[in-house]
Amino acid sequence: MTVAAFEVPLPTEADRSQFLSVLSSAAAAEGMHVDAASSQQLESEAKVSPEFDMTMNATVWRGSNDDEAIASAMDHRDHLGLIWIAFFRGSDPALANRFREGAMREIMIRWPGTLSLPIMPTGAIPLHRDLVRTPDGYIVSPAEAHKYDRVSGETQSR
Repeated sequence: MTVAAFEVPLPTEADRSQFLSVLSSAAAAEGMHVDAASSQQLESEAKVSPEFDMTMNATVWRGSNDDEAIASAMDHRDHLGLIWIAFFRGSDPALANRFREGAMREIMIRWPGTLSLPIMPTGAIPLHRDLVRTPDGYIVSPAEAHKYDRVSGETQSR
């Protein structure tokens, strides 16, 4: 279940590399690791399926065998360069919280334009097109909120 999510502006390859370094350091401090697709992998996937166009796809894992995802960071073609990082509750919430707090402390220092994303009752993050940017983060557009009113199941697509 997603417990927190943020949009981090990472327009350059250098930004994305630094971001992955921050995530890797925070993960290593808690005995976890990061797996991230290379630029070449992402380009190949986008050529095969343009809907998968992205500049980052990374996951923070607990366990040497990728036992449990603790966080995921990626963008999509409708918000390239604006990386969405989602943090999950995990089977050890204290560990997940320590990781999130440590990672976000560094992320907010390096990328002060980071904004919070709303999390729906299902744990989903709304589609980018359904969000409205505010000074404090994003909110769901009032005109689109009905799509996300459900407490269980998948969000409705239109």
